[in-house]
Amino acid sequence: MERKPRFSSQRFFDPGSFFQRTPVKVNDELEVVIDDIGSRGDGIARISGYMIFVPKARVGERVKVRILTVNGNYAIAERIESEKEDGE
Repeated sequence: MERKPRFSSQRFFDPGSFFQRTPVKVNDELEVVIDDIGSRGDGIARISGYMIFVPKARVGERVKVRILTVNGNYAIAERIESEKEDGE
C-alpha cells in the first residue's frame, strides 16, 4: 500500500500569488495624482493599490512621472511635469 504524504507542499503553494505582476515597468511614463505623503516626505500615488513614490511631490498634485525602479510592493519614480489637481 502506497502512503500519501500527510501535507503536500503543492497543495499550499500557489505560484501565481507569490510572483504577482506589477502594474508598472521601469521607464514607463504615467500621469498620477499624489494622494498621500510617505514617512520620508515623498509623495505617494497609487495604481490599483500599488504604491509609487515620487520625491518632492505634494498631496493634490497631478504629476507626470517616469518609473525608475520597480519592487514587489512599490515603485520609485521621478517627476517629469506637474500641475495642481485643484486647478490652482
